[in-house]
Amino acid sequence: MQTFLRIVDAGSLSSAAAQLGTTQPTVSRRLQALERSLGLRLLQRSTHAMKLTEDGARCYERAKELLANWEMFEADLRGASDEPEGTLRVVVPHAFGQQLLVEPLTQYLNRHARVSVEWLLHDRAVDFIADGIDCAIHVGEVHDPSVVAIRVAEVPRIVVAAPSVLANVPMPTHPDELARLPWLSLRTFYRNELSLTHVDTGEVQSIAFQPRLSTDSLYALRSAAVNGLGIGVASAWVLREDIVSGQLVHLVPRWRAAPLPMYLLYPYARFHPARLRRFVELMRETIPAALAEATHGV
Repeated sequence: MQTFLRIVDAGSLSSAAAQLGTTQPTVSRRLQALERSLGLRLLQRSTHAMKLTEDGARCYERAKELLANWEMFEADLRGASDEPEGTLRVVVPHAFGQQLLVEPLTQYLNRHARVSVEWLLHDRAVDFIADGIDCAIHVGEVHDPSVVAIRVAEVPRIVVAAPSVLANVPMPTHPDELARLPWLSLRTFYRNELSLTHVDTGEVQSIAFQPRLSTDSLYALRSAAVNGLGIGVASAWVLREDIVSGQLVHLVPRWRAAPLPMYLLYPYARFHPARLRRFVELMRETIPAALAEATHGV
């Protein structure tokens, strides 16, 4: 039944096999065994398509309910001794997943020896069912009502440039002096305009510009800024070491772009395995501390 549900959710036998870590013939045999035991045809398959039969649709809904009840039954029997185990599939934004969140991930794995993690780095929207994802760490607002969204932190963003960009101009003291300089854009969050807010007065200043470089990579923007291609706005934690070393200058430091919210996302379900529950608990505890440490003094 678990394999049958995965086939339907994934949309094909091959996708289900990949998510289950097995082969397509194995998945096909399991489906045939279930159909034989029930005496029903559950799926209609052709070369290019697959769809549920009427009996298959009924079976799918009942199987989901039965398996959810079984998982709850197992959890009740285990009680407080429920030990996280199995594989947890997590999607994380590239920059955070490569650097800032590796330490919290290490803590999680050190605490739970029977868990393994697939740490998948990409910035696009997550399809939890089709991709077999348990949890996602997301930066930016969430508009999907079908997921649990737990806000865990805010990511401060600042304006920076290499000293060479400022070599022939006075040091800017107000946002309206920035528009005349060359700009870099982080396409996922701003393209040719943004607003800065004064941290003390709350005054808001809008800036419009035509970027010399647009990118969807936080690390690429950072590298371009260090190389003197222009001004950029990015997460403070990524830029801290370059500011300390003098490769970048923090411009108009009393002005900041709106911070980006960070969320833990996972699908609604009647039961969540211990490996997911413990991961969420630990990330809620450790992500704010890791972010605060990484942005200290900026």
